[in-house]
Amino acid sequence: MPIIKSAKKRVKTANKAAIRNSKTKRSLKSALKNFHTAIKSGNKNINKNQSQVQSAIDKASKKNVIHKNKANRLKKRLAKDAKKASITKTSPAKPAKKIVKKSTAKTTK
Repeated sequence: MPIIKSAKKRVKTANKAAIRNSKTKRSLKSALKNFHTAIKSGNKNINKNQSQVQSAIDKASKKNVIHKNKANRLKKRLAKDAKKASITKTSPAKPAKKIVKKSTAKTTK
């Protein structure tokens, strides 16, 4: 245990910050887990889970629990996974209709 008053205060504040950071990390991990289970189970709430995870990532980044580049990388991976899951669960796309342009040139009689 430190003897100096300022060192004692630093121990207290470090403990408070550690608790706060661990709560943020835990909420981020649980949101990520929910998102991945929603993708694996083919749940329809993928977009809702994705927005919750992105919110948790932004909060963790704002509180400097994770680095901003890591946050951006995670969000990019989430978007990629969500897009991949939505493509695989939907039916194949219908062929596009052909659009025939009418000529604008006037014909003479």
